[in-house]
Amino acid sequence: MRKKVWAASLLALSLSFTSACGLLDKLENKRQQNMPNIETATGAVPESVSKYVAPLTGLPVESENKDRVVMVMVNNHSKARPQSGLDQADMVYEMLEEGLITRFMAFYQSKSPKVVGPVRSIRPYNIEIGQGFDAIMSHAGGSVAALSMLRSGDYADMDEIYTYPKAYWRDKSRKAPHNLYTNIEKLRKGAEEKGYNLGGDIPVFLFKKEDESVEGEPGTKISIRYSKRNTAGYEYDPATKQYKRFTAGKPHLDKETGKQLLVTNVLVIAAHHRVLDGEGRLEIDTEGPGEGYLFQRGKALKITWERKDGAIRAYQNGVEVPLYPGTTWVNVVPTTPSFSEHMTFE
Repeated sequence: MRKKVWAASLLALSLSFTSACGLLDKLENKRQQNMPNIETATGAVPESVSKYVAPLTGLPVESENKDRVVMVMVNNHSKARPQSGLDQADMVYEMLEEGLITRFMAFYQSKSPKVVGPVRSIRPYNIEIGQGFDAIMSHAGGSVAALSMLRSGDYADMDEIYTYPKAYWRDKSRKAPHNLYTNIEKLRKGAEEKGYNLGGDIPVFLFKKEDESVEGEPGTKISIRYSKRNTAGYEYDPATKQYKRFTAGKPHLDKETGKQLLVTNVLVIAAHHRVLDGEGRLEIDTEGPGEGYLFQRGKALKITWERKDGAIRAYQNGVEVPLYPGTTWVNVVPTTPSFSEHMTFE
């Protein structure tokens, strides 16, 4: 009698387990059908959706990465073009220096290119923004004010001249000072040798879903005029959902790959600039608030900007505007004579 009862119980348990498995299969199928369509920066859809994303790009990554951000000061003199490694930066800031030429602040966290540069010097406003990312700062010297600032503060300074030259090398195919290069692994190794913390306080950004629509007026072509000597531009490519970068009216290429730089989010902001001395050294407001435009998916959205929680962010009616997953470039132009004198779009 006990065998019959045991057999009946086993049969009921088996049927219940089979039914539960069937229900789980149905739920999993439904979950997969409702899964958001996440694309990479090149427009390719990954085979599987990762539960981890890169903090500065919002793009899926295979594993969690808590590495400290590395910031490299990159030369934008005409003799320094094309540059190396800007295509692999998570975020890039472009700001004026004396001489009315610009330099790039390239931020690396999710990728570690083997060649970045040419590397140039640093200014106080670069330090202010870099410190907001809690970044390991790579540069070759700097203004008197910048070097004094670094020496008197708690910064992860990787200066090629005074701190850690082993992370840098000269490219003999170019003339100094436009031939100094580094790579991210060398900088991280050097930071470890210097005793700097390798896990930093990374800013947190808001990101849209890939299929989320964007508001704004048409903004498929952007023209930026820093000075007569320095212009930049972007043209939207619907095929990649990104902007193609231009410098001095020509496609901005990466030296290592020969490919044109692509950008997912373009933020153009107007900040107060003040000339400090006869050399043309500048003081640039990195705090805000100020006016600007955020360009995404071929649309231009008028915003206000402010540096909060470490980074410059776009706001509308006091609410932060999310970025699309991908790379972001921030172009900082003067407020005088007017914002429209430095940036137009159509």
